[in-house]
Amino acid sequence: MHEINIIIIEDNKFIREGWTAIINQQEDMHVRNSFRSCEEAFEHTEIFDDSDLVLMDIGLPGISGIEGVRYLRDKFPKLAIVMCTVFDDEEKIFDALCAGAVGYLSKKTSPEKLIESLREAYSGGSPMSPNIARKVIRSFQKTKEIKTPVGVIEKLTGREEEILNLMAQGKTYSEIASELFLSVDGVYYHIRHIYEKLEVHSRAAAVAEAIKKRLIQPPRK
Repeated sequence: MHEINIIIIEDNKFIREGWTAIINQQEDMHVRNSFRSCEEAFEHTEIFDDSDLVLMDIGLPGISGIEGVRYLRDKFPKLAIVMCTVFDDEEKIFDALCAGAVGYLSKKTSPEKLIESLREAYSGGSPMSPNIARKVIRSFQKTKEIKTPVGVIEKLTGREEEILNLMAQGKTYSEIASELFLSVDGVYYHIRHIYEKLEVHSRAAAVAEAIKKRLIQPPRK
């Protein structure tokens, strides 16, 4: 039986050590290394070459787990990445899945279920905690477009609306990143999607179009 080589990225020391202990008790699993941040993990990229799976938090200091997934999927496309986090809002679930995560688990997941989910992810499955799976299903059932008085546009996410509102207030990208606990690169990522959806090419045009279509309120003076 092939031993499943796992890397953990989690900033909470006790959770990190707990996951390591649970996984290393399994005959078919081994934690190759664990890190408290993506920055620390990415200093050792050679370890990902012959690993099978990454178990990662989303709310990490510095580079977020979602940005970390994008990086790993780009550099190591064969890696299976499972998110295990306290966040269960639809936006973060879909950001993580769209970035390339194959599974999304709650930190309330039992040790037995965690191990079962890691095996499932390694075998090609997409494990999800029940409450998260329900959110995914509900989101697929929702309409993907919204109608406005001036036509139909692709729906903005909650995060994109937040960023648009802060852009309308004249906040710099660094200030937006700080206020929303994102990296500047993360802000740019969302802005690219905003521009695509609104079919614009500049900050001023994006804000003007969003106000025109009543997606955000004009900033108060």
